[in-house]
Amino acid sequence: MMLLLLGFVLLVGAVAAASAAFVKGETTDGLSRALEALERQGTHDPEFTREAELPFTDRVIGPLQERALGVGRRITGADQSERIRHKLERAGNPRGWTVDRVISSKVLGAVVVPLAAVALALLLEATAAIVLLAAIVGVVLGFFAPDLYLYNTAQKRADQVKRTLADAVDLLTISVEAGLGFDAALQQVARNTDGPVAEEFSRMLREMQLGRSRADALRTLGERSDVEDLKTFAGSMVQADAFGIPIGQVLRVQSNEIRVKRRQYAEQKAQQVPVKIMIPLVLFILPCLLIIVMGPAILQAMDAFKGR
Repeated sequence: MMLLLLGFVLLVGAVAAASAAFVKGETTDGLSRALEALERQGTHDPEFTREAELPFTDRVIGPLQERALGVGRRITGADQSERIRHKLERAGNPRGWTVDRVISSKVLGAVVVPLAAVALALLLEATAAIVLLAAIVGVVLGFFAPDLYLYNTAQKRADQVKRTLADAVDLLTISVEAGLGFDAALQQVARNTDGPVAEEFSRMLREMQLGRSRADALRTLGERSDVEDLKTFAGSMVQADAFGIPIGQVLRVQSNEIRVKRRQYAEQKAQQVPVKIMIPLVLFILPCLLIIVMGPAILQAMDAFKGR
């Protein structure tokens, strides 16, 4: 009986221990599942996290530019894209500037600039007419600001081409007369010089490597710029290539002509200096001289009249 009782007690204890362990395992698993659910609720969606980690330009500026591009395409004409592309070509294709970016910038400028102008006018407590005028001027300036930027960049680039083309053609002539081919001489000039002329020569070489003929690449070189010297150089090279004229001789003649035109261009700029300096001279320098020279005399005359 004692052995039976002891065996019964041990069996009951084993069953109780197994039940406790099972219940404990279920409780632990349930607690783990609850903690995992809380963690999942506490964490963000991966898509949301990815969008939040994007920079401000991609999250805000990018969508605004896309909407402005859609509006700009509806406003501008069908040939406006080709005109903007030509302006970008003359400006040297500034980094980051495309036809779509120019169109969207015009629309954004026509919205942002007048708002800023109106806000400034309201802060200065201007009248309603001045506020309206500021809004109209802001719309015009904001819409045409990208065009002004491209025009200014193109003018600066054209001046650099006029100043450096003669030296580049001289180096090209020396390279050809030393025994290099025309393509190899262009590569030497593009590699050893800086500026817009070297960039144009590099682009022409890339076009030729992509399969375009030398004549077509030279014609495109002349069409991309408004500088007459560069157009004349490209046309002369096309004719020399077509008629079999020695390139070294043509380059020597072109170098002399371009150098003479550069000297004439420098003389023209020098003759414009007196005219350009007249405005600051009359507005800023002469009044100061008059104050310095005539001021003491005026003060003495005033004291003399007061003494009388």
